[in-house]
Amino acid sequence: MRVFRSNRHIYVQLIDDTRQATLVSMSTGDREFDGSDCKGKCEQAKKVGLLVARRAMDAGISEVVFDRGGNIYHGRVKALSDGAREGGLKF
Repeated sequence: MRVFRSNRHIYVQLIDDTRQATLVSMSTGDREFDGSDCKGKCEQAKKVGLLVARRAMDAGISEVVFDRGGNIYHGRVKALSDGAREGGLKF
């Protein structure tokens, strides 16, 4: 589970390293994402975590390795991982 955080958006991908393929992805810029009910970027990140967990469960993925991409485990990155855990992913 690879996380990229920009100033405006947060992106997450579930990548299979052996096949070098992206299995599932989600971001705040995705068409399925509706952040109108979220007050801030941390709430949006948590919602992205929940949605990527749901997509992962649909794809048969239940365990991941978390790669925060050099970002500190704080704020939006932490909110995304909390949302993914609530969605059922195991780290």
